[in-house]
Amino acid sequence: MAKVTVVDTSLRDGSHSVAHQFSTDDVRRIAKGLEDAGVDIIEVGHGDGLTGSTINYGYSKCSDFDLVQAASSVLTNAKVAVLLIPGIGTVEDLEQIRDAGCSVVRVATHVTEADISAQHIEASKKMGFLTVGFLMMSHMACVERVVEEAKKMESYGADLVYVTDSGGAMLNSDVVEKIGAVKEAVSIPVGHHAHHNLGLAVSNSIAAIRAGATYIDGSLGGLGAGAGNTPTEMLAAVMAKEKIESNLNLYKLLDVTEQELVPVLSEYGVHLPINHDALMIGYAGVYSSFMLHARRAAERFNVDVRDILIELGRIGAIGGQEDRIIDVAAGLAAKK
Repeated sequence: MAKVTVVDTSLRDGSHSVAHQFSTDDVRRIAKGLEDAGVDIIEVGHGDGLTGSTINYGYSKCSDFDLVQAASSVLTNAKVAVLLIPGIGTVEDLEQIRDAGCSVVRVATHVTEADISAQHIEASKKMGFLTVGFLMMSHMACVERVVEEAKKMESYGADLVYVTDSGGAMLNSDVVEKIGAVKEAVSIPVGHHAHHNLGLAVSNSIAAIRAGATYIDGSLGGLGAGAGNTPTEMLAAVMAKEKIESNLNLYKLLDVTEQELVPVLSEYGVHLPINHDALMIGYAGVYSSFMLHARRAAERFNVDVRDILIELGRIGAIGGQEDRIIDVAAGLAAKK
């Protein structure tokens, strides 16, 4: 199975959660944390795409150009991306966003309207961007139509094409069918962007990978429009358990979420959509009631509670063996 390139959309799709009010300082801190956690591409800007800051979609605190410049100023490895919806963003905007430090453009249309992306994809390619065709609301077209539209985007010069579940309406079987068909029909890589409206974002992302997708989107904490996106940290945990290769570091993703994103969300009365404690319990494979005891032991012995849970899972501790938590914590402390 091919290595997966992960695109994090916290600073674009996730901006819906804070009414597009991320500041340049927020973007710098979160983008740097994402890069340190192994994210390959970081999408930045208004939730509705490049220059989406309007009375129709809601005004941003900062312009897309300032936000992209803020992200690119702290990154050395990760690429900065923007989403461009023809009719909102223009070809002229691409030159300015390139100068701000963007190197990836995702040109998004409704799944049956790839035709309107031709000018933007061609211009993006000429300017040297990694250019992505982004077919939104893919549940609304039959598999044959999705393939037809994906091939159009390829013919315009797209470097890769996305089958996007903008409404969170696709089932695993839908993802497998459409990703598999597109993968077979085009000669460029295929990606998937999932939403969590039916609670299937993570499983749909894994289904997409198994069907041949090599680009997968996520968002810290699952932030995003509707019910949100695939949580990047949860995706990292599941991919690790599935032995799917990526550059993601689970602990660092959890840290940037808790340390950099959560304080921003709290300013707007937004709560993290996922429970990191529950995620770690599942990742480690330990009894659900262990968390409180593990936290007390972590504080007592000055070790990472996540390491305690991982070790408890490794040794197969079960309910009723809470005394082993102390032994594990003491053992980890002795190795420091």
